[in-house]
Amino acid sequence: MGAPHEVWLFRHAETEWSLSGRHTGRTDIPLTDAGRARAAKTQALIAGHDWAAVLSSPLGRARETAALAGLGDRAVDRDDLLEWDYGDYEGITTAQIQERRPGWSLWSDGCPDGEQADDVGARVDRVIAEALEADGDVALFAHGHVLRVLGARWLEQPAAFGGRLALSTASICVLGFEHGTRVTWRWNDA
Repeated sequence: MGAPHEVWLFRHAETEWSLSGRHTGRTDIPLTDAGRARAAKTQALIAGHDWAAVLSSPLGRARETAALAGLGDRAVDRDDLLEWDYGDYEGITTAQIQERRPGWSLWSDGCPDGEQADDVGARVDRVIAEALEADGDVALFAHGHVLRVLGARWLEQPAAFGGRLALSTASICVLGFEHGTRVTWRWNDA
């Protein structure tokens, strides 16, 4: 096992649905012009960085963010990095869901005809295993909730702990090790 020095998480940039708070799981919504401009700024921040692997959700908003960051040609699609499957709650806001189901929480209740937190956790555990096999730093381009779960699982916490890890669009996180223990070096740097 060639543990990477760091695993960098890149949340896709702004879309119309992320801007309005709509749950955007498998619907392939494009980036806004403002999102594209913000994602392009990432390229200067990571220029010259050596990546052992670059993995991306296959959805356009993640792939475009990777391309604008200058890594699109290296990015390999991983279905395990797809956003949470919101099932019946796709395209609506938390407030709209809570009108029908008071007290609902994505993190404890999941989504009917979609995924539960532990389902997403199982997917990201496979991504983490792949990252741990890489011989150097790994870049992951994906979505807000799946990356929050990945952050929780990196820290060896339950998937639902991701509910405590806020993550803005076009943000960067850096996960790594300290004395052999998995740690967070940087979180939600937008």
